Amino acid sequence: QAQVSESGGGVVQAGGSLRLSCAASSHTFSSYVMGWFRQAPGKERVFVGAARRSGVYTYSLESVKGRFTISRDSAENTMYLEMNSLKPEDTAVYFCAAKLDAGGSSWLRSYGYSYWGQGTQVTVSS
Repeated sequence: QAQVSESGGGVVQAGGSLRLSCAASSHTFSSYVMGWFRQAPGKERVFVGAARRSGVYTYSLESVKGRFTISRDSAENTMYLEMNSLKPEDTAVYFCAAKLDAGGSSWLRSYGYSYWGQGTQVTVSS
């Protein structure tokens, strides 16, 4: 069974940076698509982007393109979300999730994630 766990959240001023980490078991990391989601207070959870095991990345949220970077370190079985130029509207609980790579373009989709971390809070102050 896949296991993922996030870390690295905190409080940062607008314009600052944070790097979130998502640690996974080696089996998870090698076989699954890893995704980042976020949920702001009172809002639905949204898909930020994903990393495929081949090292290809996608970003779904227009508001983070150019500011957020997803990467993965296979040696460490860890995925990262580097967040720069943070804005108060980036305040949310950030979740890491995993799903089996079903092939084709399915890895680009926000659905199908079966395994979730507990979330890490990111607060951006103005």
